[in-house]
Amino acid sequence: MYRKVFEYLNQWKNNEYRKPLIIQGARQVGKTYAVLKFGKENYDNVAYFNFQTKDSLSLTFSENISPSYLIPVLSHISGQTITKGRTLIVFDEIQLCERALTSLKYFCEEAPEYHVIAAGSLLGVAVNRTKNAFPVGKVDRYTMSPMDMEEFLLAMGEEDLVSRIHDCFDTNSALPYALHQDANTLYRQYLAIGGMPEAVARYVDTKDFLQVQHILETINMDYLDDMSKYQGNANEIKKTRLTYGTVAVQLSKKNTRFQYKIIKKGARAAEYENAIEWLVSADLIHRIYRAEQIMKPLENYRDIDDFKIYLSDMGLLTSQKGILPNDIFFMEDELTDFKGGMTENYVCTQLVRAGFKLHFWRNAKGTKEVDFIIVQNGKLIPVEVKSGEHTKSESLDEYIRLFNPQYSIRISEKNFGFENNIKSVPLYAVFCLTSGI
Repeated sequence: MYRKVFEYLNQWKNNEYRKPLIIQGARQVGKTYAVLKFGKENYDNVAYFNFQTKDSLSLTFSENISPSYLIPVLSHISGQTITKGRTLIVFDEIQLCERALTSLKYFCEEAPEYHVIAAGSLLGVAVNRTKNAFPVGKVDRYTMSPMDMEEFLLAMGEEDLVSRIHDCFDTNSALPYALHQDANTLYRQYLAIGGMPEAVARYVDTKDFLQVQHILETINMDYLDDMSKYQGNANEIKKTRLTYGTVAVQLSKKNTRFQYKIIKKGARAAEYENAIEWLVSADLIHRIYRAEQIMKPLENYRDIDDFKIYLSDMGLLTSQKGILPNDIFFMEDELTDFKGGMTENYVCTQLVRAGFKLHFWRNAKGTKEVDFIIVQNGKLIPVEVKSGEHTKSESLDEYIRLFNPQYSIRISEKNFGFENNIKSVPLYAVFCLTSGI
């Protein structure tokens, strides 16, 4: 399946200032698949080392982490001749060997002619607990996420539809009605399946949602197991699991601002802030802060006590909530309370994968709220999200009156268009938004 990371990897390979690359991200988002596929297609050979399946590797790095020592040893272990610039060296599950992480500094300084990619899940957590020096400034870093809507459409064989969507986005012209309906159907399929590559591949092969649901339930259980494996304190494990398990409940509330009391009656920030930090570092959730002022840089004006959290994958969210595909396809009445939060979660994941750093806005009285504020083409742009075709929004109207943005974006089930200085973007087309347009 096509992944956008391939474009980044090609740029990295051809960059004369290339450093060893760390690819991080949650488990099972396709890191190993992408790196090995890229290596096979762009190098003479790949020397692959997995710290989870070969315990003796860590012993090798405990002896000496100088590239001049490691290269001949690694060549022997892999049975591959490691050639400068022609062999891709891959360190997988590198979070299990802190000395291997440190060795990347010396590959950068002493052997930059070797092409090295390190991949691992929970790397954000591993970096925070590292005992050895992390190679700050000596590595390139890329965070890989589940597949976005565009990658999903391409996996479904919808190349022509993707091209038509991009054209309509660029010209603000409506997609033909039949194609618009088909794209909305595919969007709802994506809500049920999400972007975990195994789930997408299984649906492409079988069109069987039961098999997809089993995969998603297994991944959710694996994530819970990771919380036990990478946290030594039993109390912290419990708090992290409780926090992760309440994301869907938080999104069901009319006000989707994160509320500690939903985790546990009487819960306080001091008790659960470490759990939230762990989940953010593990790339399992996205945390979006309220901007106290609409001024650049937004990071300087975020309210650290007022934020929302969203799950990193839609399939995992709907699986966690126990929502059936038919509930999503027909938007049953039982989903009314959850539909808005679910749609927000979807838009958040797509904007994050497009490279945006997100914030949201709420007025002083707390009565009006714009879902996301992004920086696009150097301008602060409000993004309003609607789960259906009804797009009237007093919140966006007030934001426009107060801040007079250059333009606004409204994301809903409506077709493309541009009216009253508001760009209308269908839910299935959020991937068209980029920070440079």
